[in-house]
Amino acid sequence: MLVCCWSAKGGAGTTVIATALALMWARAASNGALLVDLAGDARAVAGLPDVAADAEAGVADWLREGPTVPADGLARLELPLSERLALVPRGDGPLRVDRAHALVSHLAVDPRMVVVDAGVAAPDGVGAIVAAAAAASLLVTRSCFLSLRRAMVAPVRPSGVVLVVEEGRALVASDVEAALGVPVRAEVSVTAQVARAVDAGVLLFRLPRTLERELRHAV
Repeated sequence: MLVCCWSAKGGAGTTVIATALALMWARAASNGALLVDLAGDARAVAGLPDVAADAEAGVADWLREGPTVPADGLARLELPLSERLALVPRGDGPLRVDRAHALVSHLAVDPRMVVVDAGVAAPDGVGAIVAAAAAASLLVTRSCFLSLRRAMVAPVRPSGVVLVVEEGRALVASDVEAALGVPVRAEVSVTAQVARAVDAGVLLFRLPRTLERELRHAV
């Protein structure tokens, strides 16, 4: 199953949500899970050491190779995050848009649960194309007016919303559903526990139970 997490505005927490979902499904699904990074932050959230952008091949390189890329080309780029979870990093350079549908076709037949972190879905970008074609398209948005305003004019219509809830905000799930016309599948609280796990690079090993509980029915 192909699931795409994306946002209409930066800083929504898309990479954290995508990584948490991939980890949860890696534990639960019989074939494990694959996390595909189109935004460039999954390596850091997973707690992997930084590398130079041009020192690690990834999705951008696979797209750039075109139709002559070997059938197992994308699989060769996978980095193991755990026994049942692998990451395909973003790679270096622009994402070749004309190969986006080939990427979708490739990921859609993977026997694992596949989670794509598309970051901010720009119009006619690879992330927007993957989000539009995915079996589940999850918009990650904060409960603030500016984020909702961007989401309302986003280039992709999501199948559901992961709402990042912040204390003191006036907007609630029903406001988001009324504005976007799609259901809020999960409400995720901004907590110090999640922030510490991300900042320390231990999210994969210490996934906060509150976050796991909140995302249980996201798809």
